[in-house]
Amino acid sequence: MSASTLLDEPASTHDDDPLARERSHLAASRSALRAMREDAEALDISDVTANWVNAAVLQRQIEERVRALADLSDTPLFFGRLDYLHAPGADGAEGARGEQFYIGRRHVHDADGDPMVIDWRAPVSQPFYRASRKDPLDVGLRRRFGYTGGDLTAYEDEHLSGPAAVTLSGSAGGATTSKLLQQEIERPRVGPMRDIVATIQPEQDEIVRSGLSGSVCVQGGPGTGKTAVGLHRVAYLLYAHRERLARTGTLVVGPNRSFLHYIEQVLPALGELTVAQATVDDLVAHVEVRGEDEAAAAVVKGDARMAEVLRRALYSHVAMPTEPVVVVRGSRRWRVPAYELEELVRQLLDRDMRYGAAREALPQRIAHAVLVQMERAGEAPDDRVQDAVARNAAVKAAVKTLWPAVEPAKLVLRLLSDPGFLAEHAEGLLDEREQKTILWAKPARSVKSATWSSADAVLIDEAADLVRRTHSLGHVVLDEAQDLSPMQYRAVGRRCTTGSATVLGDLAQGTTPWATRSWEEALLHLGKPDAVIEELTAGFRVPTDVITYASRLLPHIAPGLTPVASIRENPGFFEVRPSEGTDDVVAACRELLGNEGSVGLIAADARVPELARALTAAGITYVAPGEETTPTTRLTLVPASLAKGLEYDYVLLDEPRAVVDAEPDERTGLRRLYVTLTRAVSGLVMTHRTPLPAQLT
Repeated sequence: MSASTLLDEPASTHDDDPLARERSHLAASRSALRAMREDAEALDISDVTANWVNAAVLQRQIEERVRALADLSDTPLFFGRLDYLHAPGADGAEGARGEQFYIGRRHVHDADGDPMVIDWRAPVSQPFYRASRKDPLDVGLRRRFGYTGGDLTAYEDEHLSGPAAVTLSGSAGGATTSKLLQQEIERPRVGPMRDIVATIQPEQDEIVRSGLSGSVCVQGGPGTGKTAVGLHRVAYLLYAHRERLARTGTLVVGPNRSFLHYIEQVLPALGELTVAQATVDDLVAHVEVRGEDEAAAAVVKGDARMAEVLRRALYSHVAMPTEPVVVVRGSRRWRVPAYELEELVRQLLDRDMRYGAAREALPQRIAHAVLVQMERAGEAPDDRVQDAVARNAAVKAAVKTLWPAVEPAKLVLRLLSDPGFLAEHAEGLLDEREQKTILWAKPARSVKSATWSSADAVLIDEAADLVRRTHSLGHVVLDEAQDLSPMQYRAVGRRCTTGSATVLGDLAQGTTPWATRSWEEALLHLGKPDAVIEELTAGFRVPTDVITYASRLLPHIAPGLTPVASIRENPGFFEVRPSEGTDDVVAACRELLGNEGSVGLIAADARVPELARALTAAGITYVAPGEETTPTTRLTLVPASLAKGLEYDYVLLDEPRAVVDAEPDERTGLRRLYVTLTRAVSGLVMTHRTPLPAQLT
């Protein structure tokens, strides 16, 4: 038998028909999964909970378990099989019999508890992704399955041990490329992003299974699967460290709501339902954002130097005492002199505590000084006396003067409204021009009336953390990270100070004025300087001709990056068409909609309204990014600013020159163009009336 054999057969009931046996195992596995779900639904907790709180928690856990056991009809229950040469753990002992394991998205067992499908994250499943003829990992045969809808219709065998490979069925020259793998990668994409659990490659699997204790940064060009790798790493960590992450929590941070909507089905399809998703704006939503900064102001506000400006401004509220504190208890008066109060304040400052925690500690420190005097006078005060002294009116008044409460939003409001206050605390950090850039032209009177921007909200979040420590999660995935400012990195980083992070991005796709210059610098701002940086260069999504054309821009936008090398067998198609106007764009949309799969019409933001009117007049229905497509509405009209992270089977890119010109500078514009050029899975058509950017020709 050849090293890899692709078989696509009609249904059969013969015992010697492998496809019929695999279909039988699929049917039995679905029945077993249904029984597991029914068992979970039938659980009676009426007699096992002590109170209604426990009952509610347990009921919610059962409901989540039932949801996780859902059998999705269009999602294969298993996608592969491993035939081991020896029983796992037998260390090759003579006479140890090998076993077969079906690899799928979740664990399924029969009524006796014997596994029928093994979770792809289990250690025994790892060779499905890593084994090769060079290192078979004790696997004799790896079988992949092909599905049409939910029906198993084909399988492909790869013999990893034994005689050397001869041919792949249907090809020549000893090729070892999996046809089913190629078919799955190139399958049309309609609707939200799907998981890649059946097609994970060895270099991707290495990142997915990296440990919880370490942080990882993945640099990956378009179509290298970095987003999928990050999501699958979350799923793996939840499997390997479920109890710990159940306590500490996990979070996926994306660039915008459209992107989060696009990826939101990946983790549920893998049985993980508890991972929160948010944008950076969601994380720092302390105030209502109603305004937008000019680029120059946003750059300064996003600079890491602002963290020190805020720290100085906050701690400037701490005052040194000029008078003693006198505490009256009964007939006795206890006096804490000013020099002793100053020593207590300086001790708290030296400890580098959060501002709010130190403020709460100060009355106890003063009370302790009083108790020391009481003990010297022969009294025997206890903790209740100390608490009473800490609540004494004189002590509270002193604390209010020495260490007053500060509201983070009011602190930022004053910095942006009061030139003198800003100049005092930005001295040596921001020059006069930078200070003038971020000062509001019309100072707001109150927090509620202020027109806050997204960058302002990040500053408030930084100030809030200086006052009170931000809660840390167990693991955070940060996608499209190249577009974050240093202050935004800090905002995400404080959500995982005691946890780890997976950072995903592509330096060539940075389109903000503050885009990341290097991952080392970004990881420093994130608070994860020791994170391992990995690079993915094999392209699975973008066709060869398209990525080769788009890579013409790399020397101009990211000279040091390795171009993506597409490994797809199908080169796709790519065409540049001169256009006379919107009629030609509409005609091209009709043409692409004649193919199977999704279509994205991407254009400069300013051109979207005109194109929308033209599509409507032509009777072509479309949706906006983040809205659900349907079999009859497969066209998405995408502003170029929202294209990042999205993918479509076919892309029609309108007026590349307009995409470039819409950005504040040419370098940023070319990066935006690189993003829009690399959203296609099967083909790209580019229409233009104005000349193409010189960097493409």
